[in-house]
Amino acid sequence: MTSNSDQAASAERAPDTGTDGPTSGRPAGPAADSTAGPSRGPGAGPTPESAAETERRRPRSLIVSFFGSYARDVGGWIGVADLIALMSGLAVDGPAVRSAVSRLKRRGLLTPERLGGVAGYRLSDEGRRILAEGDQRIFGHRVARVQDGWVLVVFSVPESERRRRHALRSQLTRLGFGTTAAGVWIAPAHLTEQARGALRDLELEPYAELFHASHLDFRDLTESVARWWDLPALQAMYQGFLDEHEPVLAAWRRRGARAPEEPELRAAAFADHLRAVDAWRRMPFLDPGLPPELLPDRWAGSRAARVFFDLHALLRTPGLEHVRTTAALGSTGQ
Repeated sequence: MTSNSDQAASAERAPDTGTDGPTSGRPAGPAADSTAGPSRGPGAGPTPESAAETERRRPRSLIVSFFGSYARDVGGWIGVADLIALMSGLAVDGPAVRSAVSRLKRRGLLTPERLGGVAGYRLSDEGRRILAEGDQRIFGHRVARVQDGWVLVVFSVPESERRRRHALRSQLTRLGFGTTAAGVWIAPAHLTEQARGALRDLELEPYAELFHASHLDFRDLTESVARWWDLPALQAMYQGFLDEHEPVLAAWRRRGARAPEEPELRAAAFADHLRAVDAWRRMPFLDPGLPPELLPDRWAGSRAARVFFDLHALLRTPGLEHVRTTAALGSTGQ
């Protein structure tokens, strides 16, 4: 199974200033983490992007999702004309595709390459690395247990290292960490290695401490989790996914086994699958897989996960057949 990492999402969103790559941070903020929390304030937790932000990143995001979901299974390379043909099924026109791949090339995710005189792109070494890292998070969908405890990242980075300080905040947010207080970030213990990796990549080990912790007393843990993460925002994010993709799953189930047989249905499967992957792939990074008993009743995340994985199981194979057929036709000039 293949998909995308949130590092790729970071790169695809990055402005042309080059200051917000896969390990970059937010705009400059308070002087030091010993006296200030993240820019949205302690306890805010990760916030899903707005509809306007989603629309602005859509062509690049869909192409990143395509390379994560399909390109690695068709040799890792795709001709520009074939990519334009595939994206046309998702209402992305040729100029938007060309602009998007150009930006992704500048971000270091894609490498231009001509095969048989045909212009195309393949994933860079860095692109392959970060997509491979993302596969486990996105398709693993690990759910924490209270008894496994928590990882705490405690840091105080001086003003002279403000860029790396904000990069660390950004990375922890993308990993799904919440904030308990200024300079104290928390997540289920299974994210310990990811946090350690973020600190090492940014060379901030001298300014940070990692702790494995258990919650003891003074406050109900369910109430604390509701302060450390923005659960209503996450619930709304999942509900939005369900509103869009649950009817799609129901429609495909009504079609039954005809989906892989007809070319037009394979094209529709490709489009619906890629939309679902593109919508889903950020969610496991915004939600760290909190223990179910600490979440509100009727948590939409559980149902959203079932819908995504059912869509993936149903549509990816016919979608891949559509990609292979389109690329084969393009290579023969038909």
